[in-house]
Amino acid sequence: MGKDIFKKILQFITVIFLLSFIVFYMARLAPGDPLISYYGEGVERMSSKERENAMQKLGLDEPIYAQYIKWMKKAPTGDFGISFKYKQDVITVIGDVYINTIILGGLGYILTFMLSLLLGIFCTIHEDKFIDKAICKLGTITNCIPSFWVSLVLILIFSINLNLLPSSGAYSMGQDGNFLDRIGHLILPLIVLILSHLWYYAYMIRNKLLEEVREDYVLLCKAKGLSKKAIIYKHCLRNIMPSYISIMAISIPHILGGTYVVEQVFSYPGIGSLCFESAKYHDYNMLLVLCLITGVLVVFGNMLAQVINNHIDPRMRYNRGDNGEATM
Repeated sequence: MGKDIFKKILQFITVIFLLSFIVFYMARLAPGDPLISYYGEGVERMSSKERENAMQKLGLDEPIYAQYIKWMKKAPTGDFGISFKYKQDVITVIGDVYINTIILGGLGYILTFMLSLLLGIFCTIHEDKFIDKAICKLGTITNCIPSFWVSLVLILIFSINLNLLPSSGAYSMGQDGNFLDRIGHLILPLIVLILSHLWYYAYMIRNKLLEEVREDYVLLCKAKGLSKKAIIYKHCLRNIMPSYISIMAISIPHILGGTYVVEQVFSYPGIGSLCFESAKYHDYNMLLVLCLITGVLVVFGNMLAQVINNHIDPRMRYNRGDNGEATM
């Protein structure tokens, strides 16, 4: 067990290190002038000497490998540099908005998988009936519609025409502590986030359940007089839970990416908005930290799913040797 944990920690550190190295180099090799982010249009009026001093001030005058080594020395202490655009410490800027992304992304993640599980079960119970076929066709259509287009349509209907819901922001001016106001600003982004992922995962769950329904043990259950609903809830659903958890873990980058897009469309102040801004303005330090945060969530989610699967799926436990390696 200890060896297994140590191996996973080592893998985690290696992946994050490689991610930081790749993002660091790619960001600095990408075309664009990072000085514009810090100095604005004044960069165009700078002399060669002034530009050289500006590069030195931001630590961009050294070779990329030297910049990376310097960054690596400071990172373990919590010093990730300053944001060129906001002229503040990167962690301070992220600390002001990360809670908004956690609220939106977290709620979207939970509701998406709760609803997709219920929808998948419902379609399995009513397999090949009219309601199942109708949901499958409707789900396929909604899954093909770009989320930014759905966002614009909802804004047009509910914000502009009906004036029922706000079209941007996380809360109204001076209402950051107002719970109802926060909920009002979350409704449209959540609808878009859920709709853009719901059927994709519901369809996967439906297919997994249908595979279980066709197993031999289901025939035995039917012979004993159990109804289709009872078989699905008591047996099939339990057997697909490891796969369901794996899907949930693997979906983290998918849901997170969708959250970032929704934040941008609805001008929702969160990590997604910061990602777009940092890429647009070549805010290297901000972009690197945001990529690392995303990478940590993705890697940790996948590893956590693997550990949970090993504990809840007897087939995985019984197929492992004493040394932790899978047996043939």
